[in-house]
Amino acid sequence: MPKKIFVNLPVNNLQKSIDFFTTVGFTFNPQFTDENATCMIISDEINVMLLTHKHFSSFVKKPIADATQTAEMILAVQVESKEKVDDYVQKAVAAGAKTPMADQDYGWMYSKGFEDLDGHLWEVFWMDEKAMPRK
Repeated sequence: MPKKIFVNLPVNNLQKSIDFFTTVGFTFNPQFTDENATCMIISDEINVMLLTHKHFSSFVKKPIADATQTAEMILAVQVESKEKVDDYVQKAVAAGAKTPMADQDYGWMYSKGFEDLDGHLWEVFWMDEKAMPRK
């Protein structure tokens, strides 16, 4: 089984992205940080590499999608409470995020989303799997 995941995201301005995600509440691994990239820590097993467009382009042969115009993916991050969902999204909005997605509350799952400075879509959610309806 894989031990870790490193999601790679292109960003227009690395320092602005670092500032944004610091405000939201994330930390960074300085071991994987330079003028081209930084490693944002989601958990012990999940990291997001924020890469300048030039650096990201060195790994791919396709053009970089403009996430402000097209949906490339939704990065969903589970947190420990409904209050933490609200906290993360409030901080993201205060730092300049947009909230293009409607909030969802199913009782057993609660989520809110935001669009970061580069248009990447994030969903922050809390879930009680034991209370999830069974089909």
